[in-house]
Amino acid sequence: MSSENQLNKLSAAGVLITLGIVFGDIGTSPMYVLNAIVSGHTITRELILGGMSCVVWTLILLTTVKYVWLALNSDNKGEGGIFALYALVRRYKVKWTIIPAIIGCSTLIADGFITPPISISSAIEGLRIINPEIPTVPIVILILIGLFVFQQFGTQVVGKIFGPVMFIWFIMIGTLGVFHILKYPGILEALNPYYAFKLILHYPGGFWFLGAVFLCTTGGEALYSDLGHCGKQNIRISWSFVIICLLLNYAGQNANLLAEFEGKVYQSTTSPFYALMPNWFIPIGITVSTLATIIASQALISGVFTMINEAMKLKLWPNLKVMYPTSHQGQVYLPFMNWFLLLGCIFVVLLFQESKNMEAAYGLAITIDMLMTTILLTYLMYVQRKAWWLVIGIPLVFIPLEGSFFISNIIKFHHGGWFTCMLAVGLFLVMWILYQARILRKKHTEFVELKNYIPMIKDLMQDETIPKEANNLVYMALASDKNLIDSNIIYSLFRKRPKRADIYWFVHVEITNEPTGAFYFVDTIIPKRCFFIRLEFGFKVEHKVNLMFSKIVEDMVASGEVDEVSHYPSLRKYGMPADFKFILLNTRVASDDALSPYELFIVKGYRLLKKFSLNTASDLGLDVTNMEEEKVPIKIAASSVIELERIRKY
Repeated sequence: MSSENQLNKLSAAGVLITLGIVFGDIGTSPMYVLNAIVSGHTITRELILGGMSCVVWTLILLTTVKYVWLALNSDNKGEGGIFALYALVRRYKVKWTIIPAIIGCSTLIADGFITPPISISSAIEGLRIINPEIPTVPIVILILIGLFVFQQFGTQVVGKIFGPVMFIWFIMIGTLGVFHILKYPGILEALNPYYAFKLILHYPGGFWFLGAVFLCTTGGEALYSDLGHCGKQNIRISWSFVIICLLLNYAGQNANLLAEFEGKVYQSTTSPFYALMPNWFIPIGITVSTLATIIASQALISGVFTMINEAMKLKLWPNLKVMYPTSHQGQVYLPFMNWFLLLGCIFVVLLFQESKNMEAAYGLAITIDMLMTTILLTYLMYVQRKAWWLVIGIPLVFIPLEGSFFISNIIKFHHGGWFTCMLAVGLFLVMWILYQARILRKKHTEFVELKNYIPMIKDLMQDETIPKEANNLVYMALASDKNLIDSNIIYSLFRKRPKRADIYWFVHVEITNEPTGAFYFVDTIIPKRCFFIRLEFGFKVEHKVNLMFSKIVEDMVASGEVDEVSHYPSLRKYGMPADFKFILLNTRVASDDALSPYELFIVKGYRLLKKFSLNTASDLGLDVTNMEEEKVPIKIAASSVIELERIRKY
């Protein structure tokens, strides 16, 4: 079975790979969740059973019901995540749905800056059990550098290496939990949701414990985003194993806390997770934990890559270089985002130093993301006319639940939550500016009927008063239909500076959903003089349009459709080949536009973002030695009104 089939179809290999790709984040949460709940509090039966019950039902309701069951069914051609969800609902042409999509994406990416540092720091700090003086920050930074360097090899490779390790991890934490449950089986009473309600409603300050409890499910959104990497069946089967191991470990930690610390204030420097391990096992436990937290970081990193790739397809993110390390389209690698994330993670480690400080910044942003997913999921169920109990039940259950988690996390803002919120706001502005810029551009007619301009093209070819631009003039066209052409191309041809040529080519490039294959279609507009080329190639095929276009011309010369010899008489008699010139058009707002302050902000912001985008020539692999970039104006507002009066002298 091919690796691609393993990722999409249910199989033992697919389940193992899924463990390595999807469940690292949520799977390593036992390392810090209980510490966040009980640290600084007196260990009582009410606190322990209530906290455990909250964790159990959070994993059941949020992770299992919402994400593993409901969200995974709402995929867009096998892709998951909030943008895949938005791509489904935008078909119904409701404009407001873009807002929760952008907010959700912004907050998930912001969370990606803190998940790797907190996960890896939690594991490495276990070394202090062996050597209390060991400096953990340099070790964490070195591991982060290694992790991000490894991203370029693709998550399929990561899954093959880390899948078995994650299997060992879950077996380890489940087994450790079982040993302590056997010593205190009464902890299983926490399966009753009564204890969760009792903690929240009656325990002093009980509601605010939800901020710590929420950490147990922060990987749920990344799980949904990683759908395209593994397939829903592999994720669901894997989750049935993962949740059992997680609950066993949480129960074991709580049982041990009651057995060892009941009636005492928990101030131990050792986390409840490492307290489960006998002394002889601690070095082994730290090693496996470190490997598992590296994988935890991988889960969200791959989710961020998927998110950004989908945002670019929706024109909501600056164009970046995208690489496909494997033959599976869901496996993407974005070099710029990879190194940007690495720098952000190193900054977080240097800023917060320890995992307990990072806990204060962790979770606030992701609660917002989960709320946005719930809003879009509810609307999708409504427009798709799903069962009424789903349309009503989803918001009725999850908005109050996630709203409670959000409110309980607000207190984290001053203790570090400001960091992820600041990042999320910045990311939101980037996407909002690009979205608004696209709306402004729509005020300009983008495509016109090509047939209306054929007589003008013929006359332009014959007008010797206009200097010849080239033998062959090639325009890169956005229009994918031979009957239409970009109005910007018409402006460039006839109005800006008339461009005479012997042969005109309009080339449209389409990236298909297949990994390999390159095809082209030729429509003759004017025999031997004007052609519309539609070039299609697989997403893994290197973008070298210049080379591919040369092959197309070669084939057409062989079939007699076009003449390759130069049209200049002095060169033609020597059989010199014809020259080619590529034209790339960039739009600029017309100088006489009267822009409002808001429109001016959008235009200037868009221009700034374009400076950081991958330019079209590099993306398409065009030879810059025979290419010209040209600016053409678009009008997005009414012209400025200037009162001007002529005074005549007599």
